[in-house]
Amino acid sequence: MNPEQFVQALQEKGIELNDRQRGQFNDYFRLLVEWNEKMNLTAITDEPSVFLKHFFDSVSAAFYVPMEGELTLCDVGAGAGFPSIPLKICFPNLSVTIVDSLNKRITFLNELANQLELTNVRFVHARAEEFGQNPAYREQFDMVTARAVARLSVLAELCIPLAKENGRFVSMKGAAAEEELSDAEKAISVLGAKLEDKYSFSLPIEDSERNIFVFRKFKKTPKKYPRKPGIPNKTPIQ
Repeated sequence: MNPEQFVQALQEKGIELNDRQRGQFNDYFRLLVEWNEKMNLTAITDEPSVFLKHFFDSVSAAFYVPMEGELTLCDVGAGAGFPSIPLKICFPNLSVTIVDSLNKRITFLNELANQLELTNVRFVHARAEEFGQNPAYREQFDMVTARAVARLSVLAELCIPLAKENGRFVSMKGAAAEEELSDAEKAISVLGAKLEDKYSFSLPIEDSERNIFVFRKFKKTPKKYPRKPGIPNKTPIQ
């Protein structure tokens, strides 16, 4: 998918990019490749793959979940900024917070935000488990996103505590997502959320399977969650 095809594919989904936004995506690609030579941000560095597998794939959440209005969005373990930075470029109204455990990725994201002249973005260097227990962030966000960070049973414990009551947790997954959903049912319920919608589609060109789960938070998360760093991964809620 070249940049022109990317713009056209988004247009077909009702997302119109102006010249500035197109330029931001082009600069994002350039900076990603440049910084990737100094640190490991992504294994995908050729232009067609970055525009398809990183940029288009990230924005695909907005095909199903409304992003209009003054929404606060927290992206857990975003790495090089996916999905939240492509979403922020398309929807400048979003107020984005990214939490990541690697400081060098935070350094990249700060530089990226400066170069792309993004406003209302902040990047926090922290373990997701500790971040979720911080009163400054806990239950503060309209929407929490995560893209292929961990199995859903683990991810739920890292993400749901950050969503406000009646907020949403949007999980972006590849194949085998239904099996993960089945494994995570208990955790999602314990943490105070329930499945609201699920969507399956194929990524264009390569035709690979994608799944988006949208969970609605209906009550506060019990204070004990998330547990200490490493524990959710070792012993997911059963």
